[in-house]
Amino acid sequence: MDSETDRHLDAVLIGGREQRPIVIVDYDPAWPGIYGALAQAVSAALGPAAVSVDHIGSTSVPGLAAKAIIDVLVTVADVGEEAAYLKQLESAGFVLRVREPGHRMFRTPARDVHIHVFSAGDAAVPNYLDLRDWLRLDAGDRALYARTKRELARRQWTDMNYYADAKSDVIAAVLSRARAWRAGQQVDRD
Repeated sequence: MDSETDRHLDAVLIGGREQRPIVIVDYDPAWPGIYGALAQAVSAALGPAAVSVDHIGSTSVPGLAAKAIIDVLVTVADVGEEAAYLKQLESAGFVLRVREPGHRMFRTPARDVHIHVFSAGDAAVPNYLDLRDWLRLDAGDRALYARTKRELARRQWTDMNYYADAKSDVIAAVLSRARAWRAGQQVDRD
């Protein structure tokens, strides 16, 4: 990665960079139930401050191989107004890991849950949902994404964020098809 990426990570990661192995496992049918319990806990902690709570990421797509980390998307009125959610999520057992403009990420101490907090209306929100919904429907892109993740997981990464960045081109291509599908347009394959 370049030094600009390194500076960004150093600025937004609470606790610094972490070198952890990337382990991709086959889909686990228990993941939706785990998400359901998390959604209840998050909703109870945040009350009306949670505009929406959604299961995102690979664990939200039946049949898709994934890191065994449940990703939860929480939208709030304004992510910059941390008083509406920060202490509440911390009291529910989640630890703030990322603080960057427009996005906060909390995780469990076991590092098996990531809670991504965005403002309602942020462009990232429909992107996460469109990607999830498209991967649930399209076996070809689901296979492409699984293959990409497995190939990248074989490499050694000095931080998990570098692994995430390495998937960007594939995600962009899949998201382009997801957006076309969502808009009711013809889905073109390259």
